[in-house]
Amino acid sequence: MTHETEARSVGSPDDPPENAGAQGANRGGAAEDPDRGWLSRRLLPDGEDPDPRMTLANERTFLAWIRTALAFLAGGIALEAFAVDVFPSPIRTWLAIAVVCIGLLIAAGAAFHWLRIERAMRIGGPLPLPAIVPLLGAGATVASFITIVLFLVE
Repeated sequence: MTHETEARSVGSPDDPPENAGAQGANRGGAAEDPDRGWLSRRLLPDGEDPDPRMTLANERTFLAWIRTALAFLAGGIALEAFAVDVFPSPIRTWLAIAVVCIGLLIAAGAAFHWLRIERAMRIGGPLPLPAIVPLLGAGATVASFITIVLFLVE
């Protein structure tokens, strides 16, 4: 086997998606695969290994949602720490708690969505819609509305 043939056998970027990662896809049942860790066997028991590029794209999306959750966490902490002059103490505290809770929900939703997408790809099913998007939209809308009202009242 030449170096070029060896490189193409593991799925090069030039391969169509149905051929990439074919080594893992033909192993049989995922739950019985001894090469997989216990967590992988527990969380993803059914189906076959999907195209690695799709799995990595799913992971990148998960990490983007985690960055968004961290931004909400930092925003809630900043609101409590630096908005002393803008909002009265109880309102500022509740707004900060709300922003941090939205970040918590986004992080939990990201993990849940990653798992649902990964399972759907493994069984060849339709990809589920993200529940995080309406949550983020509603949370940002409510927070913006409350902030506008509080600025107008003062």
